[in-house]
Amino acid sequence: MDDVTAKARSRRQDRAEVILDAAEALLRRSGTRTLTIDAVAVEAGLSKGGVLHHYASKDALLTALAVRKVGRIRVGIAACLASAPDGPAALPLAVVAHARQVYAEECGFPDSLLIASADNAGAAAAFAQFLGEQLAAMGAIEARSGQGAALTFAVLGVMLSRSLDFHRIDGAPLERLFDALEAQARALPKDQ
Repeated sequence: MDDVTAKARSRRQDRAEVILDAAEALLRRSGTRTLTIDAVAVEAGLSKGGVLHHYASKDALLTALAVRKVGRIRVGIAACLASAPDGPAALPLAVVAHARQVYAEECGFPDSLLIASADNAGAAAAFAQFLGEQLAAMGAIEARSGQGAALTFAVLGVMLSRSLDFHRIDGAPLERLFDALEAQARALPKDQ
């Protein structure tokens, strides 16, 4: 590939990210009711055709947002995995560590993306695939059947209920909660 082609491809990828950033900003500010191709174009400083060139519909845009979010979660877990102690508990400890890191961050799941994903087959599929992979990975190292799923759903429940503003646990109670999840992660692996 020559430099001109590489630069053009990079500009297209950059523009796609600008569009996704704009869509996410709209979702955070106003929820799904303002997420239209026209509004995303204005937010991104592009023409409607420029947005449609990358994402043919609002559904395609939501799917891309979900895929990007799953990708960011994967990167976060991988970073935690790189610093986790070696051994069979590494993955569950990394999942809990990542959840602990992002629990209170604003860059967690915007509730509007979760709600929109429920009505979007592509977005829901991206999240379902990721959850299935996590359940399979946890199941492969669990000591007793169901422990991996229980830990996965416990972490997911804490994160989603926080994202939807169902609770705000902070300080010592939050630390105790994540310490308990970490203890469950350590107990998950099969006896070696």
